[in-house]
Amino acid sequence: MEREVPCAPAALPPSLAEALEGYRWARDTVGESGGAVYHLRGGAGGPDLYLKHGVGAVADDVTDEMARLVWLSPRIAVPPLIHFVRDAASAWLVTGMLEGETAYQLLERAPGQRGAVVDALADFLRQLHAIPAADCPFVADHRLRLRHARARIDAGLVEEEEFDPARAGWSAEQVWAALGALQPVAPEPVVTHGDYSLDNLLLRDGAVTGCIDLGRVGVADRYQDVAIMWNCLGEFDHSLRDRFLDRYDARPLDEQRLDFHLLLDELF
Repeated sequence: MEREVPCAPAALPPSLAEALEGYRWARDTVGESGGAVYHLRGGAGGPDLYLKHGVGAVADDVTDEMARLVWLSPRIAVPPLIHFVRDAASAWLVTGMLEGETAYQLLERAPGQRGAVVDALADFLRQLHAIPAADCPFVADHRLRLRHARARIDAGLVEEEEFDPARAGWSAEQVWAALGALQPVAPEPVVTHGDYSLDNLLLRDGAVTGCIDLGRVGVADRYQDVAIMWNCLGEFDHSLRDRFLDRYDARPLDEQRLDFHLLLDELF
């Protein structure tokens, strides 16, 4: 699948239309989460930009991401905020582009570098989780996520055909029941990314240059991030999972918490 498709410029508020005049537009097809994501290139020799647009409830999500981006920016590497516009119905968030390529692209392109990539991803996650949780104004714990998951099930929004192979053929209600069987969960609260996946980490010269898609950032159990990355690495080589856990220092592995967060993520 093409990760970007050239497109015409989207309709913009006048202030943004003027600021972004002359850019070439492409629609990003990865990880849009209900909104529209665009890659903007070549505006009067300026830097590449990304624009995220949402309407209705998705506009609230874009606004939440902007707030988290502003809070995180002095604490860990994230894209620079360039523009933000919000009206009664819509939100537009424009950020600078981080250098490098996604972890997924690098793992796919350079098999010989996979060990070093995994080490860099684990090291960056340790940095994120070392941010004092008491300083974070955003809550993203499993209780909140369970309420959102239940609402998504009831609204018919869960894409059951997208479940991981281990749960192929399951219904959302079966996932919900399995979650209940794994509770109670004893969390270790840290500042989490919320979707610490290979497409959301950028690397260059062996180091992570930053993370993107920050709308789920908040205080939650550390396994929220550990589980998602562990799951992603299995697509390439299961040995990378062990390397990640060792480097991050998730030993001994809490399999109950790992399974709980893998199940919970299926509902989003």
